Amino acid sequence: MTRFFLGVDAGGSHCRSRLVDANGRVLAEAQAGPGNAGLGLIALHATLRDVTDRVVRQAGLDAADVAQTSAAMGVAGISRSGVRAALEGFAFPFASTVFESDAEIANLGAHGGADGAILIIGTGSIAVVRVNGETFRIGGYGFPISDEGSGAALGLSAMRHAMRALDGRTRATPLSAAVTERFGHDTARAIAWMDQATPRDYGSFAPLVMAHAEADDVIARSIVEDAAGHIERFIETIFERGATRCALLGGLSQAMRPWLRARTVARLSEPLGDALDGALYLAGLPVGAKEGMA
Repeated sequence: MTRFFLGVDAGGSHCRSRLVDANGRVLAEAQAGPGNAGLGLIALHATLRDVTDRVVRQAGLDAADVAQTSAAMGVAGISRSGVRAALEGFAFPFASTVFESDAEIANLGAHGGADGAILIIGTGSIAVVRVNGETFRIGGYGFPISDEGSGAALGLSAMRHAMRALDGRTRATPLSAAVTERFGHDTARAIAWMDQATPRDYGSFAPLVMAHAEADDVIARSIVEDAAGHIERFIETIFERGATRCALLGGLSQAMRPWLRARTVARLSEPLGDALDGALYLAGLPVGAKEGMA
């Protein structure tokens, strides 16, 4: 008999866990380091064991309790070749352990374990949609071919504008000056940076773009308006594909909301819970068991 449920949200920056009883009452929460599959399978397994061991200890569970615990883990990068099979082959002490993507548990949490969709706007962008119990994705193919409307996309557009402004192909604006200032207004230094830049590096320019757009920089505004257009189309497609609810999530989501049309914002739903709630539902916690859950 399952007495406890354990959920894990393993992402690129940190790994979180939550342990609840059969009534959904939170017994403990814990956090550990990054849990992205890109860090390597051995490191990923070590982080998952670390964060689950921590939450078990904090809750005061013994070995018999752990053996009556159902666990579910949402892991960033699980779609990479071989990752799911490797995770399923690793040893965990629970009665059962299931794995899904971090985006899928975020979607389950946002809609209380029911059907719905999320659009995540952060460094990248992706929509996760669940209709009639079946889950599929829209976008999220990777930067720079995808991730429309994201922080990385904003940063890439800002760099393009800044480089053109440096060599005189377009008019310099406060945004272009702020971007090139990071490189001493030196084209060679900017190119050297771009040779090594990751999506997160490009995404670091997003707050700068948003701030200059708010200050009415003409280029910054055009970049943000273009991003808003992509987000609008994401949301339209989500509903066209059969979703009845859509929540906007991610580090850039709140900053982008004012740039969306009022009729689009009106279609959005507030999240009912977080990714750890979704992991607990995936572990088998009954949807009605919400006592103490976020």
